[in-house]
Amino acid sequence: MGERIALRVDEGGQRVDRFLAAHSQLSRSAISRLAKDGRVLVDGTAVEPAYKVRVGQEVVVDVPDAEPALSLAAENIPIDVLYEDEDVIVVNKPAGLVVHPAYGHATGTLVNAVVGRITADTGRAASRPGIVHRLDKDTSGVLVVAKNDTAHLALARQIQAQKFGKEYLALVWGDPGTTPAIVEAPLLRDPDDRRRMVVRAGGREATTRFERIAAWPSRSGTERQALLHVRPVTGRTHQIRAHLAYARLPIVGDPVYGKRGDQSGLERQFLHAWRLTVRLPRGGERTFTAPLAPELAAYLRALGTPVASTPLLEELG
Repeated sequence: MGERIALRVDEGGQRVDRFLAAHSQLSRSAISRLAKDGRVLVDGTAVEPAYKVRVGQEVVVDVPDAEPALSLAAENIPIDVLYEDEDVIVVNKPAGLVVHPAYGHATGTLVNAVVGRITADTGRAASRPGIVHRLDKDTSGVLVVAKNDTAHLALARQIQAQKFGKEYLALVWGDPGTTPAIVEAPLLRDPDDRRRMVVRAGGREATTRFERIAAWPSRSGTERQALLHVRPVTGRTHQIRAHLAYARLPIVGDPVYGKRGDQSGLERQFLHAWRLTVRLPRGGERTFTAPLAPELAAYLRALGTPVASTPLLEELG
């Protein structure tokens, strides 16, 4: 059956994909796919996403019913669901779980675990239905997945407006002291190592705020360590890891941006998406918290009594 959207242009000069994104529940990526399939018509003629509309023109979009991609199979992968309603699933992602299928990870991902509960067409062609933000494979914590395109668009707009309240916990080598700090440094992919992001002029704007929760003294052969409360303002790839390394506070256990000769014994980076505050499409503003991953909590206990701490340390349990 599908759905037909018909709109009259009241303000010309803008791209048709931008016009439709502002006047419908469709995302620009979904509009682009529909246009490439010949389903976006202006005055009866199929157009490309970049077509500039004029005042008075009629824009019609034929939206087919969503069909699950054949390559996306639901798998019986245990996941810790923190919250679920008709629009979203909020999960506590464990370290080691890839968020969506990609080269080298065709199955066994978070998307495979929840795809049976998702009707969203947005991102399905790229095996990413419902994914509006991501966590690195070896970063644990709170992640929200949209179950339908309406929720996907609402969440994506919050991210674009920097309205997602993301809070992370990171244990680092070194100690920034008691004064809250901010890193404002552009990031781009390292041309010499595609696994890494680097701070460099010409990169994408990126801002990270952080402050110390606790600090532990140096031990034999190691330097001081500090637990940080990190609030990224933007959401670039590897942003927290790259920015903290740039600030000479590399994350403990990080194999890419970490300290050379890291002697922590951790088999993953100590980075955890602790809390997420988001406005749900029908549930209002909510804050979700993911307890510190067991292996990270055990590592902190093994450090012993901190030499400095704030009340937030007790809140972590």
